[in-house]
Amino acid sequence: MRYGVSIAVMLAALTGCSSTNSDGVSDPFEPVNRVMWDFNYHIVDPYLYRPTALFYAEYVPSPIRTGTANFLANLDEPISFVSTLLMGEGEIALDHFNRFWINSTFGIAGIFDVASAAGIVAEERQLGDTLGHYGVGHGPYLMIPFYGPTTFREGTGDIGGFFVPTLFDLNFYQGAAKWGLQGLDDRAAAVGQEPLIEASPDSYIFVRDAYLQNRDFRASGGEINLEQDEQDDEDLNEFIDEFE
Repeated sequence: MRYGVSIAVMLAALTGCSSTNSDGVSDPFEPVNRVMWDFNYHIVDPYLYRPTALFYAEYVPSPIRTGTANFLANLDEPISFVSTLLMGEGEIALDHFNRFWINSTFGIAGIFDVASAAGIVAEERQLGDTLGHYGVGHGPYLMIPFYGPTTFREGTGDIGGFFVPTLFDLNFYQGAAKWGLQGLDDRAAAVGQEPLIEASPDSYIFVRDAYLQNRDFRASGGEINLEQDEQDDEDLNEFIDEFE
């Protein structure tokens, strides 16, 4: 499904008109995106994702959930290695390489995160992050039913996985499993953030901007724009004042 979404993003970008709103966000399909957001948020999530995630978090033993998450995260290491290498971050790429072989062997196929215990830690990187690192913009934003938000840049990065030798099968099957299983953990952990979304004047904009800011953060390698960070703090304080 991940690659189906990627292709849909590509086609949408080719057929849709280019449009940028006053916030500098390219959202030419906003009317359709809002319909998809309402469908995901008001139907799919409360009746499917949320109860399934809470059941998974409550009734599946923590060691099984942790082992599954570690196994799936380990399959991200090869594409993270390629992505960071293309960014010119050789030291971080080496960390991903070492994490993969250490966890795949001593960690029993990645079930145990031995590398992190040994102090070898590196954040996941995708080819979409590499494109962003070199200044490629997000492109059109899309809200996909049952899936969530994505952009032209992220979709292009996913399709790029087709052309990374030996990694396609890992990326394809791992992506589906990670979206289904690890996504349950992520959704259960996000329950505490629900009041923020519900209290937002426009939940669609709130989620869209949070998603894009997260992707910018990943593409920058974790570097923060201090001026933008100060502006975000001011915006957050204004939001909190309104909420209170």
